[in-house]
Amino acid sequence: MRKLIIAAALASAGFAQSALAQNIAITGAKIYTQTEQGVIENGTLLIRDGNIESIGNDVNVPDGYRKYDASGKVVTPGLVGAMTSLGLVEVESWAGVVDASVGDASVSHSGAAFDVSYAINPDSTVIDVSRIEGVTSAATTISYTDYLFQGQGSVISLGKGAEIIKPRAFTVLDVGGNGAEHSGGSRAALWVTLEKLFDEASGLSEAPGLDTVWEGLNTRADIEALQRILSGDMPLVMEAERKSDILQILAFKKRHPEVNIILMDAAEAWRVADELAEADIPVIMNPEMNLPDSFEAIGASIENAARLAKAGVKVAVGMETHNIRLATQHAGNAVANGLTHEQGIASLTSNPASILGVSDRVGSLAAGKQADVVIWSGDPLEVTEYAEQVFIKGEPIDMDSRQTELRDRYQNFYGQDGKTSQYIQP
Repeated sequence: MRKLIIAAALASAGFAQSALAQNIAITGAKIYTQTEQGVIENGTLLIRDGNIESIGNDVNVPDGYRKYDASGKVVTPGLVGAMTSLGLVEVESWAGVVDASVGDASVSHSGAAFDVSYAINPDSTVIDVSRIEGVTSAATTISYTDYLFQGQGSVISLGKGAEIIKPRAFTVLDVGGNGAEHSGGSRAALWVTLEKLFDEASGLSEAPGLDTVWEGLNTRADIEALQRILSGDMPLVMEAERKSDILQILAFKKRHPEVNIILMDAAEAWRVADELAEADIPVIMNPEMNLPDSFEAIGASIENAARLAKAGVKVAVGMETHNIRLATQHAGNAVANGLTHEQGIASLTSNPASILGVSDRVGSLAAGKQADVVIWSGDPLEVTEYAEQVFIKGEPIDMDSRQTELRDRYQNFYGQDGKTSQYIQP
């Protein structure tokens, strides 16, 4: 009986410690809230049960909260990866299935039906690498298909289990040169095909049943996806670099005003910045593109992000890569070339969250929001600064990854003379 009482007491104490661990106070920090509160100097942020409890200058820290002294440091919302392939790829050239690409599949004629929510691997080592760099949630999607569309992507949390925050959150469509290659080899075929696919889907109240003979351009699965796009329920991410392709996107928006369009890549978008702002089309981009990598990007400019933001276009930095951890460096270079610092932080947090339709949960720091928080050693847009501690849903994550483990294993393997100094056991 006594043993049972002791066991119960220990279990109760363990539960209490677990509960207290979720109550966290971050004090003394420069906090970028990404809300109307703006930047709070010497601020305090309280986390309770996985959510933000309160934030401000004169917040009292209750008893029982685990304190993090962030004096002289910077706190931001967890970074939101605007477009990645996290959870779908490890090393693309490895001998095995890479879920970030799709070849021949009979379920779809256009690629619109593909759904990455079935393919996300929460144990991907790339997820650990990204989250210790401050990325707490991300859009993930197929990066290559043999079809016009690149399927339906999801927004995931990078916490334990890589929870899907929003499945079938958007569809990606390349209307540039790469997309044209999969549509007869010409934009002349691509745009006609696209319009016919949408016309067919819009002419049906619902996808044809299995008891109905169907020989359309779309498969039944494609129709369901396209109808969600046409209604505005699922954003359409349209990839394009050159000005003429972006003008075609703007014309498409006029023909289909209900479609929620997001522009991606956008090397020459600065040339039509005012038109994009007027059409309320946000841009997901890599702002470091300075020199043309093809004839489609001859007008590439290092000031692209700054010019777009100045015109009123919502800009998100970080696209189509499993190396989304480099997004802070990209945003920092955009700030060095005209983007304001405030816009640079927004391009990594509140802007991608808004663009992806998850701003009610992540991307900003406010009472009631999910406690995805990062304590930085200094300005996160400086390459010499780093994430000291990351919280996802209020839980401090283990700041280790496969890369840090490899670093620790081999950093003392060689002596200064280049000879092996010691063998480090695995």
